[in-house]
Amino acid sequence: MSTDLSKLRGEILKELSLNSINSGIYAGGWVKKPSGRTVQSISPIDGKNIAAVMTGSKSDYELVVRNAERAYEEWLKLTPPQRGELVRLIGNELRKEKQSLGKIVSLETGKTTVEGEGEIQEMIDIADFAVGLSRQLHGLQMASERYEHRMYEQYLPLGVIGVITSFNFPSSVWSWNSFIAAVVGDVVIWKPSSKAILTAISVMKIVTKVIRENHYPEVFSLLTGSGSEIGNMMSADSRVKLVSFTGSVKSGRIVSETVARRFGKTILELGGNNGSIVTSKANIPLSLKGVAFGSMATAGQRCTTTRRIIVDEKIYKEFVSKLVGIYRMVKVGNPLEKGVLVGPLIDDTAVKNFNEAVKRATKEGGKVLVGGKVATIKGLEGGFFVQPTIIEMPKVTPITCEETFAPILYVFKYKTLDEAIRIHNAVPQGLSSSIYTTDLGEEEMFLSAKGSDCGLANVNTATAGAEIGGAFGGEKDTGGGRESGSDAWKSYARRQTVTINWGKDIPLAQGVKFDV
Repeated sequence: MSTDLSKLRGEILKELSLNSINSGIYAGGWVKKPSGRTVQSISPIDGKNIAAVMTGSKSDYELVVRNAERAYEEWLKLTPPQRGELVRLIGNELRKEKQSLGKIVSLETGKTTVEGEGEIQEMIDIADFAVGLSRQLHGLQMASERYEHRMYEQYLPLGVIGVITSFNFPSSVWSWNSFIAAVVGDVVIWKPSSKAILTAISVMKIVTKVIRENHYPEVFSLLTGSGSEIGNMMSADSRVKLVSFTGSVKSGRIVSETVARRFGKTILELGGNNGSIVTSKANIPLSLKGVAFGSMATAGQRCTTTRRIIVDEKIYKEFVSKLVGIYRMVKVGNPLEKGVLVGPLIDDTAVKNFNEAVKRATKEGGKVLVGGKVATIKGLEGGFFVQPTIIEMPKVTPITCEETFAPILYVFKYKTLDEAIRIHNAVPQGLSSSIYTTDLGEEEMFLSAKGSDCGLANVNTATAGAEIGGAFGGEKDTGGGRESGSDAWKSYARRQTVTINWGKDIPLAQGVKFDV
């Protein structure tokens, strides 16, 4: 197995032309000798190095920001549809490179092959969305109370924005922000996770190739490096008008507070501790599929992963028994092999967090129904694998109010739907939620103001995943940000209310008059 992975490493590095690039800084061109430390990209599948990348520090940051400011001045000379054309060309190039890019995503983050390519498909989809959006950046026209006046609103670009992404969606979340921001008129500095650094470089190589070949301004920059250093500089820099941050609640608070001190803008996509309610009127086979996928896809490392299920006591025993059976049948192993649903966690720290969460849950009264241990895969002993785990909990406890990025599912029992909703909303996070029911009243209660307190509410489908056409984001400790579809594009613009007096006089307030 390790021999095959070694071969794959070489093939991917060659396919994506990564052999000749060891720089993680792009500012109108690849910086040959960044001033930061060298970072090893490690595959979580076997724990071995893929490639080394030189990252940036303060001097590189200044270079990137100055380059972005210059690009912004040129980008403003293009109309939104012309900007959309660049995004269209990038989307077409991503289509050609989908398979190769999907491989590097899988190798570097441990996603299955299907999920790796799905990551790139999501970039293609949001590119298509952004192209259409480039011709629909509209504002409202309002009736003026003044005679011979017209009043309307328009949305203008912010300027330079920063996008800080996490390892679990190493490229698609960047595109959610960057393609939308670009058609609005912004330029983007990307600070990716150091755990998915080769994916970011691979994407930037393709994006910048399209830019150069078609003679567009260098509107996309790449700035790899320490989150505490680069992220803090970006958050404190008034030249960066908006910071979009995806990551932990703890880090998100720091970003939010730092940007707020200078009255900048943020889009925060922080923790998710997503719950699903399964009522006695649910379609059981459908619900089992939704819960199983939602809790185990991407090895439980999605921000929308189902981490809690609240099951009606009338069907509790039957439902949980069948779910445990599914968990026991699921294949854990090399995500590049067919039939594998659960690949590795991202690193050794994630495995330690998994072990600690299981230990805490049992101390808080939980009972492990299946899993709960580290998994050893033959030939991949250096990988970071764990068993998908279900833990029965007697009540809401501190560990169930925390997000553990691992395939751990906490199970609760309820008597009334009011009780189920109270359990569901008892956590500080508010990203994604779902209810499984065929009862209209139960559905509507869940979707009412008394129901789910999350930014995403699903009926008879999993908490995991989201369509690009809807605004993505959550409430409470999730941060309140919105990305991707609907009118989330307005976050990347400044709203301006315009009043035009087309008459020959100017009516003044409070009857004031001037003799002129």
